[in-house]
Amino acid sequence: MSFDYRGKTVGVTGAASVKGIGFAIAKKFLESGANVFICDLKEDALQEAERELKQYGNVKSYVMDVSREESVKEGFRLALEDFGYIDIFVSNAGIYPQAFVCDMEAGQWDTVMNVNLKSVFLCARECSRCMKEKGGVLINAASYAALLGSAGSGAYAASKAAVYSLTKSLAAELAPAGIRVNGFIPGVIETGMTRGVIDSKKDELEGAIALHKLGKPEDVANAVSFLASEEASYLTGTFIEISGGKLCVQNPDFAWKQTDLAK
Repeated sequence: MSFDYRGKTVGVTGAASVKGIGFAIAKKFLESGANVFICDLKEDALQEAERELKQYGNVKSYVMDVSREESVKEGFRLALEDFGYIDIFVSNAGIYPQAFVCDMEAGQWDTVMNVNLKSVFLCARECSRCMKEKGGVLINAASYAALLGSAGSGAYAASKAAVYSLTKSLAAELAPAGIRVNGFIPGVIETGMTRGVIDSKKDELEGAIALHKLGKPEDVANAVSFLASEEASYLTGTFIEISGGKLCVQNPDFAWKQTDLAK
C-alpha cells in the first residue's frame, strides 16, 4: 500500500547505506511524493545515497553525528532552512557491536548508548521544538533485542530496550503538541550491518521465523510508511514488529517439517 506524502518533509537518520533500512525508508517516502533529507556520519556513503535517491524525488543530505548535540542541532538548522518544516522524522541510526558486556571497555559501552539511545533523545527534542506549530510524527527504531536480549550483544539490546521505553514516554509527553511517537521492531533483516551474522547461521535464523525467510529493508519501510500516515492517526506509543513471526511460538520450525503442510 502506498500513501500520499506530497507536501510533507521527512527526515531519516542512518540512511547512508544503499542496502540499509534507512535508505529503504527514504526511498519509500520519496516514491510517495515527500521531500526527504537523510543524515549520517559517513560523508562519502551519504553522498552516494543521495545520488541514488535523487531519481525518486527531492532529497538532500546532511552530515550528522547523531550522538553529538551540536551536530544534531546544526543538521536540524540546515533542514529547516532548506525545507521550512519537518513533518515526519525517523530515528533509524544505530550500531551493532558484538562483545560480551563484561569484556567491553566503558568507552565502547558509552558509544553504543550515545549512538543508539542518546541520538533518539536529541532528535526527539529538536523535532518537538520545530513540530509544535502543526504537529508531526516521530518514528524510532528499536530491535527484536529490545524484547529478547542476546548474549554477545548485551549493550545493543540494552540500548534498544531503552529506546522502546523512551518512545512510550515521548508519546505521552508530546501528545498535547499533536506529535505522535511510534516505533518499529525489525527481526532479522538482510542489511549490510547484519550480513556477517546472517552469513554464519542463516539456516538457524530462518528456522526461528514462522515465515521461514529473512526480512528485507523494504518490509520495514512499508511499515514505517503506514505508521507515519493519516490511516495511523490514532496510533501513538505503539510498536510494529516486522519479524516474519520470529519466535512467535517455541517451535516455529515444526510446521515446516510436516510434509502435508509445507509447500
